[in-house]
Amino acid sequence: MNTTTHNKLELRVHSISYAAQDTYLVELRAVDGRMLPEAAPGAHIDLHLPNGIIRSYSLVRAESQPQSYVVGVKKDAASRGGSRYVHEELRVGAMLTVSEPRNHFPLNVSASHSVLIAGGIGITPIWCMAQFLEQQGASWELWYSVRTRADAAFVKQMEALGNKVRLHVDDEVGQIMDLQAIINAAPADTHFYCCGPTPMLDAYEQAAAQRDPDMVHMERFTAKEAIALEGGFVVSLARTGKEIVVPEGSSILDVLLEEGVAIDYSCQEGICGCCEVAVLEGDVDHRDAILSDNERAQNKTMMVCCSGSRSQRLVLDL
Repeated sequence: MNTTTHNKLELRVHSISYAAQDTYLVELRAVDGRMLPEAAPGAHIDLHLPNGIIRSYSLVRAESQPQSYVVGVKKDAASRGGSRYVHEELRVGAMLTVSEPRNHFPLNVSASHSVLIAGGIGITPIWCMAQFLEQQGASWELWYSVRTRADAAFVKQMEALGNKVRLHVDDEVGQIMDLQAIINAAPADTHFYCCGPTPMLDAYEQAAAQRDPDMVHMERFTAKEAIALEGGFVVSLARTGKEIVVPEGSSILDVLLEEGVAIDYSCQEGICGCCEVAVLEGDVDHRDAILSDNERAQNKTMMVCCSGSRSQRLVLDL
């Protein structure tokens, strides 16, 4: 639970390499060569960039004692300064503040079979899972969709895995990948994982609607929809008894920071989970893209960067 700031690491950019069209792999290591905190399949880290922007990126490898972290960064045409900085200004040798790995997209390692689905840069956490499952000798398959062959990363490594990996290139077959067919063909006890652009994830949710929701997993890297911040409620901080008013147009996070409350945050869009806080009382208006419907119904936690309140008062464990 995220009620205090996480530990930060000071890491050096060890290498920057080409992965696919507009996609770089950035490798980060400790200056003294020490092992880094464990990275589980599906985890991500935050990069605190020198231009003041904090961005979350999924890890390419899962290791219990990693010597380095590797993230995939695709240059976004609509970049607000994160991916553009990495592609145009970040250099080997630069020092970056980096968060320890967090995971809101965990892999069920005991599943009898796993179907992994990726679109575009969404391959990063999915490829991480595939490598881990292969090392464990588990049953799995990967479906990877890209618009053009130039957009595909890790192709050589995937080819070595034979028919466990299916690469779908839209402009070569003249249609998008049939998610419904993929899901329908999987055994009943399959766990599904998907990461990709919003249209793919929306289609995936619809295609998997008849499956057990506890076996359908996804990660969004952009907000599902624009968030309109509604205010006019009170947030009570349980640890201090302080009460603050959240005005319309401001997030709870905005007000907490103004009040000097120490809390982690990153994306400010409800997709990274950095600002997760325990809820003790009140009815949360959930706007994040992380919590499941069941977790939202339990009302025990919220992302304060984007979510609000349906009740006049929220009590948070802060």
